[in-house]
Amino acid sequence: MAFYHKSGQIPPKRHTQFRKPDGSLYAEELISTEGFNSLYSLVYHCNPPTLVKEVGDAIDIEPKVAFKKNMLSRSFTTFDVPPEDDYLESRKVLLFNSDLHIGTAAPRKSMIDYFFKNSDSDEVLFIHKGTGKLKTIFGEISFEYGDYLVIPRGTIYQLEFDNKENRILVIESPTPIYPPKRYQNSFGQLLEHSPYCERDIKVPTNLQTFDEEGDFKVIIKKQNALYPYTYATHPFDAIGWDGYAYPFGFSIHDFEPITGRVHMPPPIHQTFEARNFVICSFVPRLFDYHPLSIPAPYNHSNVDSDEILYYVDGDFMSRKHVEQGMITLHPKGIPHGPHPGTVEKSIGAKETLELAVMIDPFYPLMITEEAIKLEDPNYYKSWTN
Repeated sequence: MAFYHKSGQIPPKRHTQFRKPDGSLYAEELISTEGFNSLYSLVYHCNPPTLVKEVGDAIDIEPKVAFKKNMLSRSFTTFDVPPEDDYLESRKVLLFNSDLHIGTAAPRKSMIDYFFKNSDSDEVLFIHKGTGKLKTIFGEISFEYGDYLVIPRGTIYQLEFDNKENRILVIESPTPIYPPKRYQNSFGQLLEHSPYCERDIKVPTNLQTFDEEGDFKVIIKKQNALYPYTYATHPFDAIGWDGYAYPFGFSIHDFEPITGRVHMPPPIHQTFEARNFVICSFVPRLFDYHPLSIPAPYNHSNVDSDEILYYVDGDFMSRKHVEQGMITLHPKGIPHGPHPGTVEKSIGAKETLELAVMIDPFYPLMITEEAIKLEDPNYYKSWTN
């Protein structure tokens, strides 16, 4: 996130001696994005973050491709994925290309006996069901229904859940995920017309320093494999940190919709961006107020991107049948639009209570075997029914 934050104790000057009460040095670590050319933070550890005791055998988690090429509109019911106790085992990749992975997770238990680090990708975890805390070396972020958790790559974390019913939309990106540049000024501050601002961001709080020795298991993801590392000291041993690179939360309920006299195009819903894809939020809002307006979206051709909609809650004026957790995929290359009868039905409506996450990747997505298990095979015919 492009604003400065600090927590705990830090020295007055970076890259200088910073000593513990016993006279030994704290271990400084630079955590950066895009090499040394973009956002970064400096973290001060009680112990060097390099104390590896053991590395186990890699576990292959390469997504199994069912369809490498796709020209069908498809839908998938992610709530049909059976819950599993373990967080990592519950994560299922459904759609992917070289720019992002889109999946779902339904963990029943908190991460107690291990930590996780995605060394390849930034992650966005959209919390559809469940409450709890995201715990990191930067502190903790409480989360609830509707929260986006944006976790920079390389961040070691644990998820603590308050109950067993949890549903998460998981987005992974090998490039940094930021607020849209068109909503920022030249200094990175969110502009007046942005649909959210810095006040809406949840930053890490309650920094706790765990200066502990022992056997600490960290599962590291790299190149579609999981590597079990055992470290000699607790991963959350920071005495303090400062900078611009850190995990943050943002609630979809705090996204302020942009409306107009006639139907507004999808870019007004944009919430985050990365290389070759964007993430948008569809939230409750007043409909268009021109006297002859048609609230339902017009037909449009996907010439530049696939379109993925993850349905969260509410009634969707352009669809006949929607379930919580449903994903629709409308592929690049063919037009799509409202279902028959929904255009006339939308006329005169004053508002919508829909809630959804949209992802637009600019290069086609491959479909995994896990996704096919959840598919409605007749969805592409739904415009003729």
